[in-house]
Amino acid sequence: MADNLPSEFDVVVIGTGLPESIIAAACARSGQRVLHVDSRNYYGGNWASFSFSGLLSWIKENQQKTNINDECEDWRKLILENEEVISLSKKDKTIQHVEDFCFGDQDSAEDVEEAGALPKLPVFGASGAEGVAQESEKECPPVESALPEVESAEPEKATGTEPASAMEGNDTEITSENESSHSAALGESTLESGKAEAAPSEISAQEPKKITYSQIVREGRRFNIDLVSKLLYSRGLLIDLLIKSNVSRYAEFKNATRILAFREGKVEQVPCSRADVFNSRQLTMVEKRMLMKFLTFCLDYEQHPDEYQDYENGTFAQFLRTRKLTPSLQHFILHSIAMVSETDCSTLEGLQATKKFLQCLGRYGNTPFLFPLYGQGEIPQCFCRMCAVFGGIYCLRHSVQCLVVDKESGRCKAIVDHFGQRISANYFIVEDSYLSESVCTSVCYRQISRAVLITDQSVLNTDSEQQVSILTVPPVDLGKPAVCVIELCSSTMTCMKDTYLVHLTCPSTKTAREDLEPVVQKLFNLNTEKETDNEELEKPRVLWAVYFNMRDSSGVDKNSYDGLPSNVYVCSGPDSALGNDCAVKQAETIFQEMFPTEEFCPPPPNPEDIIYDEDEIVPEESGFSNSAETKPESSTEEGSSGGSTAVKKEDNEE
Repeated sequence: MADNLPSEFDVVVIGTGLPESIIAAACARSGQRVLHVDSRNYYGGNWASFSFSGLLSWIKENQQKTNINDECEDWRKLILENEEVISLSKKDKTIQHVEDFCFGDQDSAEDVEEAGALPKLPVFGASGAEGVAQESEKECPPVESALPEVESAEPEKATGTEPASAMEGNDTEITSENESSHSAALGESTLESGKAEAAPSEISAQEPKKITYSQIVREGRRFNIDLVSKLLYSRGLLIDLLIKSNVSRYAEFKNATRILAFREGKVEQVPCSRADVFNSRQLTMVEKRMLMKFLTFCLDYEQHPDEYQDYENGTFAQFLRTRKLTPSLQHFILHSIAMVSETDCSTLEGLQATKKFLQCLGRYGNTPFLFPLYGQGEIPQCFCRMCAVFGGIYCLRHSVQCLVVDKESGRCKAIVDHFGQRISANYFIVEDSYLSESVCTSVCYRQISRAVLITDQSVLNTDSEQQVSILTVPPVDLGKPAVCVIELCSSTMTCMKDTYLVHLTCPSTKTAREDLEPVVQKLFNLNTEKETDNEELEKPRVLWAVYFNMRDSSGVDKNSYDGLPSNVYVCSGPDSALGNDCAVKQAETIFQEMFPTEEFCPPPPNPEDIIYDEDEIVPEESGFSNSAETKPESSTEEGSSGGSTAVKKEDNEE
């Protein structure tokens, strides 16, 4: 296929991360000829999601950092005398300090194969869990296990190749539309939301089932583990873009069900909506009134400047101390609602963050956040699918040797790929990790510390097992960053039954393990020995963990890159923020610079409204599609258990 690529395009996009994928979709939608390539064999770059075996392969690749040899050594013959080249990097240097540990019971996992896995292939992403599992076992302390393996009662399904209805506690059907993606089609173009219902556990105090490492490997396709952990604000830029462009039909979402706080060594639920506040048993009646009064003020704080003007130069934490709020309320607002730094956040920034949180409440559920089923890695793939629908060409495992620059004009003219083919274009989008060190010498990067844990129970057990929780753990030392913890249950399609997937994220000060392990030790039991004190036994047990540092290239000015032509645009990788606004803003800014007269990701036409002759047809105001995939609005609201969320245009009131 790659040998037969056309030699001319309007836009060439290198990298399939979220901002690149949005740009590719916007360009294809506006009628541009788009070539979208990635040297990896999976979509998403550092925004990707992996099955368990896929993550083990990714870990092994990043621990080894093998050299990649050029397949075509004579590509320089394609460069003319009046041209120069900007070589692209062959190595991904955005991931560092990768350490994985297994704390689960070590039965013989060497011969265990992933259920539904394809035969092993000599490419990244093949289910080579056995070899990697052996290496992981070497690092794991041996633990004797006399317990028989607990088999999953569910039939083993390859969720990528057939419809999945494995949402424990939910009846929502999710139809997988292609083998490489677990994306589910939303019938309506608009997000519908129901109240999250989950099957209550039979006995809340019941001990969690013993999960062994071989079970995790065998059920590896049940896992969709994100490299970057984010949630979608219900009134954020990404949700608005998904609705506007109708890309929402390619994905399905679940409400984050609760906001948690870590205070005085305990995890507790934060009341954030009006109903939560008045139903809360942890707040006194006086505290409830205090909290409601302050949150009401935050919603229209701009109308009352006299109440905060005197504190504009101070921090938000100092401002909260003047508002007649108890210490527990100050803690909830600072760390769980505004989610800002105690030392670095100004009063105005804190009020803006609190207002954003409150405005997002109630749109799709009782928290401001949504999580995409099958993981964050689905979102880039959704935009890639939109690009392909409008004629974009995709090539994975397709590396680019260099950018070709005209010496006279200083503009980039073409790329040369690893097959030695020269492809011309007007504009070039390059993901930061593809740029060589010589281009990035003046760039100062930040780092993100990440940890991913597989645990056997929730950090806060309630009568419902199926919870999607967000918890902010404040730093012990002032000035250090807080740690954001997102806990996902099996109904998000990101982990196997009877386990939880926990993501920890913070801006780096040291290696990821040094930054995050103290928080892990506070919240979880890492002991593999049977003799542990009662306090540790009450905590969720970590079965498996990985720590790594990821480069944060957000906020880098284009002028910091040395010698880049004006028609080459750089997209950053993920940032440490909870939302996706940075990626959407970046994509829209780059698109408008390239095509200032074009609309950014306009709504697609309704097939029924397409005009085949000169007769004008009045567009209908209802949904976009009446295809067989479309679920009737009533059936989604009445027949669904409400655990998943679909995007609804009518909810877009602004």
